[in-house]
Amino acid sequence: MRKIVPLRRALTGMDAWITGLRREQSVTRTDLKIVEWDAANGLIKINPLLEWSESQVWEYIKQHDIPYNKLHDQGFPSIGCQPCTRSIEKGEDLRAGRWWWEMPDSKECGLHGKK
Repeated sequence: MRKIVPLRRALTGMDAWITGLRREQSVTRTDLKIVEWDAANGLIKINPLLEWSESQVWEYIKQHDIPYNKLHDQGFPSIGCQPCTRSIEKGEDLRAGRWWWEMPDSKECGLHGKK
Protein backbone atom coordinates (compact mmCIF):
# COMPACT_ATOMS: atom_id res chain seq x y z
CA MET A 1 0.00 0.00 0.00
CA ARG A 2 2.82 2.44 0.82
CA LYS A 3 4.84 1.69 -2.31
CA ILE A 4 2.96 -0.13 -5.03
CA VAL A 5 -0.27 1.90 -4.95
CA PRO A 6 1.51 5.30 -5.15
CA LEU A 7 3.85 3.98 -7.85
CA ARG A 8 0.96 2.75 -9.99
CA ARG A 9 -0.76 6.11 -9.55
CA ALA A 10 2.43 7.94 -10.59
CA LEU A 11 2.91 5.71 -13.63
CA THR A 12 -0.64 6.16 -14.91
CA GLY A 13 -0.51 7.46 -18.48
CA MET A 14 3.26 6.97 -18.80
CA ASP A 15 4.94 4.99 -21.56
CA ALA A 16 8.07 4.14 -19.55
CA TRP A 17 9.75 4.58 -16.20
CA ILE A 18 13.40 4.86 -15.17
CA THR A 19 14.78 3.07 -12.11
CA GLY A 20 18.04 3.08 -10.17
CA LEU A 21 18.31 -0.70 -10.02
CA ARG A 22 21.80 -2.13 -10.16
CA ARG A 23 22.65 -5.76 -10.84
CA GLU A 24 25.21 -6.02 -8.02
CA GLN A 25 22.61 -5.03 -5.41
CA SER A 26 20.85 -8.38 -5.21
CA VAL A 27 20.69 -11.91 -6.56
CA THR A 28 17.08 -11.11 -7.47
CA ARG A 29 18.37 -8.59 -10.04
CA THR A 30 20.79 -10.75 -12.02
CA ASP A 31 18.39 -11.36 -14.94
CA LEU A 32 17.34 -7.73 -15.42
CA LYS A 33 17.90 -5.97 -18.72
CA ILE A 34 18.72 -2.29 -19.26
CA VAL A 35 15.44 -1.94 -21.18
CA GLU A 36 12.63 -4.40 -20.45
CA TRP A 37 8.87 -4.76 -20.47
CA ASP A 38 7.30 -4.25 -17.05
CA ALA A 39 4.25 -6.50 -17.30
CA ALA A 40 3.08 -5.62 -13.79
CA ASN A 41 2.69 -1.95 -14.75
CA GLY A 42 2.14 -2.35 -18.49
CA LEU A 43 5.01 -0.15 -19.69
CA ILE A 44 8.69 -0.05 -20.54
CA LYS A 45 11.12 -0.12 -17.62
CA ILE A 46 14.58 1.38 -18.09
CA ASN A 47 17.43 0.49 -15.73
CA PRO A 48 20.30 2.75 -16.89
CA LEU A 49 22.52 2.08 -13.85
CA LEU A 50 22.17 -1.69 -14.11
CA GLU A 51 25.88 -2.35 -14.74
CA TRP A 52 27.20 0.42 -12.46
CA SER A 53 29.07 -0.51 -9.29
CA GLU A 54 28.44 1.18 -5.97
CA SER A 55 31.77 3.00 -6.28
CA GLN A 56 30.82 4.30 -9.75
CA VAL A 57 27.55 5.67 -8.34
CA TRP A 58 29.34 7.45 -5.48
CA GLU A 59 32.02 8.78 -7.81
CA TYR A 60 29.32 10.28 -10.04
CA ILE A 61 27.48 11.76 -7.04
CA LYS A 62 30.67 13.45 -5.82
CA GLN A 63 31.83 14.64 -9.26
CA HIS A 64 28.48 16.27 -9.98
CA ASP A 65 27.67 17.44 -6.44
CA ILE A 66 24.38 15.54 -6.42
CA PRO A 67 22.39 15.74 -3.17
CA TYR A 68 21.87 12.41 -1.42
CA ASN A 69 20.15 11.11 1.69
CA LYS A 70 22.46 11.60 4.71
CA LEU A 71 21.39 8.20 6.07
CA HIS A 72 23.95 6.79 3.63
CA ASP A 73 26.62 8.35 5.86
CA GLN A 74 25.12 6.57 8.89
CA GLY A 75 25.41 2.99 7.66
CA PHE A 76 22.30 2.80 5.46
CA PRO A 77 23.54 1.96 1.93
CA SER A 78 20.02 0.88 0.93
CA ILE A 79 17.14 2.97 2.24
CA GLY A 80 13.52 1.92 2.39
CA CYS A 81 10.68 2.55 4.78
CA GLN A 82 11.51 2.83 8.48
CA PRO A 83 10.19 -0.51 9.76
CA CYS A 84 11.83 -2.45 6.89
CA THR A 85 15.29 -0.85 6.99
CA ARG A 86 18.19 -1.00 9.43
CA SER A 87 21.80 0.14 9.24
CA ILE A 88 24.36 -2.50 8.38
CA GLU A 89 27.68 -3.50 9.90
CA LYS A 90 30.99 -3.21 8.04
CA GLY A 91 31.39 -6.18 5.72
CA GLU A 92 27.67 -6.97 5.44
CA ASP A 93 26.01 -7.12 2.04
CA LEU A 94 24.81 -3.69 0.83
CA ARG A 95 21.15 -4.72 1.09
CA ALA A 96 21.45 -6.70 4.34
CA GLY A 97 19.58 -3.92 6.12
CA ARG A 98 16.49 -4.32 3.93
CA TRP A 99 13.89 -6.90 4.98
CA TRP A 100 16.58 -8.70 6.98
CA TRP A 101 14.08 -11.37 8.06
CA GLU A 102 13.60 -12.53 4.44
CA MET A 103 15.76 -14.92 2.41
CA PRO A 104 18.24 -12.93 0.25
CA ASP A 105 17.47 -14.91 -2.91
CA SER A 106 13.83 -13.80 -2.95
CA LYS A 107 13.51 -10.51 -1.08
CA GLU A 108 12.16 -7.51 -2.95
CA CYS A 109 9.78 -4.77 -1.82
CA GLY A 110 7.23 -5.46 -4.52
CA LEU A 111 8.01 -2.51 -6.79
CA HIS A 112 10.21 -4.61 -9.04
CA GLY A 113 8.67 -8.06 -8.75
CA LYS A 114 8.05 -10.07 -11.89
CA LYS A 115 4.52 -11.12 -12.74
